[in-house]
Amino acid sequence: MHRLLAAACLAGAASLAAQPPSITKVEPPNWWTGHSINPVRVLVRGTNLGGAAFTCGALTCGNVRVNDRGTYAFVDVTVPSGTAPGRYPLRLQTPEGSARFDFAVDAPLPRQGRFQGFGANDVIYLVMPDRFADGDPANNDPAKSKGLYDRANPRAYHGGDLEGIRRKLPYLKQLGVTAVWYTPVFDNTDVADSASFRPGERFHTAYHGYHARDFYGVEERFGDMAALRRLTDEAHALGIKVIMDQVENHAGPFHPWVDDPPTPTWLNGTKANHLPNNWQVWTLADPYANPAVRDSTLKGWFAGILPDLNQDDPELARYLIQNTLWWIGVTGVDGIRQDTWPYAPRTFWAQWMAAIKREFPTVRVVGEMWDGDPALLAFFEGGRTGWDGVDDAVDHLFDFPLAFPTRRAFASGGPVREVAMMLARDRLYQRPQDLVTFLSNHDVARFMSEPDATIEGLLLGFTFQLTARGIPMIYYGDEIALRGGNDPDNRRDFPGGFPGDPQDAFTEAGRTPEQQRVFAHVQTLLRLRAERAELRSGPTEHLLVDPQLFAYRRGRTVVVLNNGTTAATVRLPAAVRTPAVVGGCAAPADGTLVVPARTGCVF
Repeated sequence: MHRLLAAACLAGAASLAAQPPSITKVEPPNWWTGHSINPVRVLVRGTNLGGAAFTCGALTCGNVRVNDRGTYAFVDVTVPSGTAPGRYPLRLQTPEGSARFDFAVDAPLPRQGRFQGFGANDVIYLVMPDRFADGDPANNDPAKSKGLYDRANPRAYHGGDLEGIRRKLPYLKQLGVTAVWYTPVFDNTDVADSASFRPGERFHTAYHGYHARDFYGVEERFGDMAALRRLTDEAHALGIKVIMDQVENHAGPFHPWVDDPPTPTWLNGTKANHLPNNWQVWTLADPYANPAVRDSTLKGWFAGILPDLNQDDPELARYLIQNTLWWIGVTGVDGIRQDTWPYAPRTFWAQWMAAIKREFPTVRVVGEMWDGDPALLAFFEGGRTGWDGVDDAVDHLFDFPLAFPTRRAFASGGPVREVAMMLARDRLYQRPQDLVTFLSNHDVARFMSEPDATIEGLLLGFTFQLTARGIPMIYYGDEIALRGGNDPDNRRDFPGGFPGDPQDAFTEAGRTPEQQRVFAHVQTLLRLRAERAELRSGPTEHLLVDPQLFAYRRGRTVVVLNNGTTAATVRLPAAVRTPAVVGGCAAPADGTLVVPARTGCVF
């Protein structure tokens, strides 16, 4: 009897082991003829893939690798020269059976009007899709994952989407911005993910887009690939460039890789055993730091839950590079904002940037380097080789070192001299004109929620930002003085972007007098910046720097900022002979100006 039971168990085990393969996902699902990457490395996810071989018909397959669990197979797919666009069947064969999938070969998008890049001639507008405008209420609570839509919950989905951004493009054009940057649109939180939270623990969705569970999927609450392409094409038709947000440092906590990575070294650590991130970015630029000192920064999991991707794994590095090129290629976007730039190895960034430039030479990248030390920012600036022998080659970085004194001066009434002193540190950079400047962003409290912030201070801040060197970025809603404290309060819905909103600040008639005052001020400055090339690319000369007075010249344009609480008399080295185009200051014949308190004037 025992022998019969044992035999039955062995037979059952054998039948379980001898299952035919199944395929659940193919990444990327398509590629292009004539691409700079050929072959493309395709990652197949499924079950029972052990021992897989591939038959690819008109395409060529090789270099197959299957992980030990038989859940992932890598295969190089070559698209021969002259291959016609279409869908090509590929067959995965194991000793137990086969599975088939179609791989699409596409013609590249026409380059005219796409892949344009961005620079000092542009003004960027940052949008969080979920919080800007709801253009398609039908996708607010999709059947795939219902129950995560709740506008009363600041950490739930609120219904904003790609269609909403598309419909508000005329508003952006009217304001005067020339590029829109949207936060990630990767497929993120699913309702099933909430099951992993402990009883009584509040479930937070990833409405912001930075917790990808599918790097090749569009978040269904934002729309689909057709909506993304439509947004890009219509923005281009209006003369507005498009910047896509991407994340190469980490995946979301519910990505399948967390429990089943494609290779043993795909992630730095595991869900049960990993380093916490200690945010010590300065150690990455420290020539004396032991590698172990840098590990928590380079390999630590953000917040202890975001799996850190190991770009030193060559399979992962190739996956990420191809993923970036895929998103650019399928959408036609003009640039990339790359999240958490210093938290991945600089050697990887050099490879990643080189791959982008080979295929899309004009596409530009701005990296998030969140630190107030200009020397540290300069270390990560592209175009120079650091002590580590690496040039990460990034085109632009965000100017956090300038943002901090700018906020202290104009929002909190601190000395404006600190702003001039920080600009004096431009000597550390190779291309200070390529830094992206800002007053607020989606990770800090809004300008108007600083304890001492006033409308006059906000107007001053915009006058400085939009006449100074660099590429200005405006956070959605700052142009109407939107308030909001720390995350998630700084991500409030734009008034008028959602059904049932009592106010529509997208229209002049719907704005309050305060909102219209700020909007008109920004609009005027953006028009002036567009008209005068010197405000975009001209040299800067500081004419006067006092604790609360700052005057500078850019070409034939002179800017005078009085950040003090009383009027100030200013005599400039260069006489001002024309009336102020911004700020209402008179133009005295002898060059002596009386500048009202908390006022900026542009001549």
